[in-house]
Amino acid sequence: MLALAANMFIAAVKFVAAVISGSAAMLAEGVHSVADSGNQLFLLRGTAASRFLPSVRYPFGRGKEIYFWSFLVAVMLFVGGGVVAFMEGLNRLRHPQPHEGSLAFNLIVLGVAAFFEITVAFRAAVKEFNRRRGSRSLVRTVRETKDPALLVVLFEDSVAVLGLAVAAAGLILAEMTGASQWDALASMVIGVLLATTAWILAVETKGLLVGESAGRDVRSAIRAAAMSAECVDEHFVCCLDLP
Repeated sequence: MLALAANMFIAAVKFVAAVISGSAAMLAEGVHSVADSGNQLFLLRGTAASRFLPSVRYPFGRGKEIYFWSFLVAVMLFVGGGVVAFMEGLNRLRHPQPHEGSLAFNLIVLGVAAFFEITVAFRAAVKEFNRRRGSRSLVRTVRETKDPALLVVLFEDSVAVLGLAVAAAGLILAEMTGASQWDALASMVIGVLLATTAWILAVETKGLLVGESAGRDVRSAIRAAAMSAECVDEHFVCCLDLP
């Protein structure tokens, strides 16, 4: 909910700046924020649906529905964010357009967006991620987590902060050199970042959709609980170590 509120406000600010300045990087950032807002709605829908009780049609409940909506987030982030931003930058690179807004105005907009992105959405996502990670490494936590909503928000907000830095760099270089191609290149870089993030999320979510095994900590706890029961066959416990 925090990410959704922040992204909707940031998207409106970025689009106003893009219309005034004509910046491709700013437009790419606006599209990125709109895609992020849509993604939060997808995640809210998936989270709500995953809590539905079992029914005649779904006797095992709909817990995996959150994985489906998370996969749609990856698709939307790739198409609605990465491809659009890259193609807009490529179009501006082929057909350069002069900027009409001031550099100071654009940087103020990016600064405001960065403030809300970091203090509202990104900070909350990192705090929750670190709470669940515990003593595990970052890579291991990403590979073993079963909460795609947290992964999506964390990765989206991370690339959003990085994208703001890229957009600012492109605008500054364009202003210093007088070549608007830098702004177009910044938009293309943002598109590549979004596409890469979408690919990582799609790979992780695919494993959850297919039905990957529980993490090592969970498997170890199950094995310890099984071994503590005298009536459990030892060969059955050994099977818990299999992939």
